[in-house]
Amino acid sequence: MKKKEQLKQIIRDFHLRDNFDVKTRLIQPPIDSNKIITLIGVRRCGKTSILYNMINKLSSNIDKTKILYLNFEDERLDLEVDELDLILQSFSELYPEQNLNKCYFFFDEIQNIVGWEKFIRRVYDSISKNIFITGSNSKLLSSEIATSLRGRTLSYEVYPLSFVEYLSFKGIKVDLYSSKSLAYIKNAQEIFLKDGAMPETLFLEEQYRNQTLQEYFNVLLYMDLAERYNITNTVALKFFLKRIIASSTKQISINKIYNELKSAGIKIGKNTLYNFLDYVQNIYLALTLHRYDKSLVNKELGERKIYTIDIGLNNATEFRFSDNIGKSLENAVFLELKRNYSEIFYYREKEGECDFIVNEKNSITQAIQVTYEMSDEDTKNREIKGLVGACKKFNLNHGMIITYDTEEEIIENNITIKLVPFYKWVINCKL
Repeated sequence: MKKKEQLKQIIRDFHLRDNFDVKTRLIQPPIDSNKIITLIGVRRCGKTSILYNMINKLSSNIDKTKILYLNFEDERLDLEVDELDLILQSFSELYPEQNLNKCYFFFDEIQNIVGWEKFIRRVYDSISKNIFITGSNSKLLSSEIATSLRGRTLSYEVYPLSFVEYLSFKGIKVDLYSSKSLAYIKNAQEIFLKDGAMPETLFLEEQYRNQTLQEYFNVLLYMDLAERYNITNTVALKFFLKRIIASSTKQISINKIYNELKSAGIKIGKNTLYNFLDYVQNIYLALTLHRYDKSLVNKELGERKIYTIDIGLNNATEFRFSDNIGKSLENAVFLELKRNYSEIFYYREKEGECDFIVNEKNSITQAIQVTYEMSDEDTKNREIKGLVGACKKFNLNHGMIITYDTEEEIIENNITIKLVPFYKWVINCKL
């Protein structure tokens, strides 16, 4: 059978190759959890590299022929869901001595196969507990895992590199007491907030980096959105995506985008635009932040801000905000908080607005503002007022303002406010 022979070749080629040349990420999923490990996130954010790193570790302890790795974006894997069993057949015929129960199965971008979850469930229930999968569609994985793989899986969201990972990838030693190290760190922070942190782009020259990021954008537009969701009005979709990117760190208004499209003579319904917003989140191009409200209904259906998944993607499109480092800084803080906390919100009441509050175990534990600098008196008063208001609301005796390079401590209305540079905040969180 042609497909089976092709599968055998792909599997055998994997076993004959050397270890993968990859750098270690902070996210370290367990290898022997007896759960299906799922990694989800935007395209090109590094999910595959995390799988590679896990495979490298396994290969140093077990025979590599006990490991099966397949990337379902490989055009040679032209399989339908009812043909997925050919994978197991091919593997068993290549290595009849192997006990499949003791083998490890890595399936990359498996969401490309419609109905994949039934196959994975069968493998888990009857063949092996050692299954690792990735996908670039959050709704597909989160919703279908909840129903089809209930109790069988541990899910991990993967984002582009954090600033600490960025420093590590760049080979920059972290020593906050070394003038030389600080100089490298501050320079890296400036580049990080302009170019973003998609792993593949770190060592590219600027012209190739921008071209690569633009290609990412086009793939997200035409493959992950237009093709996957059968969207024919790509003119409206492209305009919508760029407006989303331009609106990063701001409250999103579908009505405003609708009116802009209408003024431009582009016909599209508001409900379709709301669907677009869901799709954008599904593929992790952008994420929303809800306004805090005690009511769950108000919290879910009320106001929300939009943040993009990578600053570099923002600046590689027509709607650049590289000239507004404050927006880049706030976007970077949002992503760092998303990596570390399951529930974050923004807070806005009559006493002002606070960029981020962190909810842990049904209790608000942190209130955080973000601003580039505090030299302007109006900016300083506004940021402090919003932060103090949030601290008073949630009975916090301290708050934080994350800045580009300012560090000091302020006491305001019995609230201790620490101003901390972004690089120091991120690094100290990881020490």
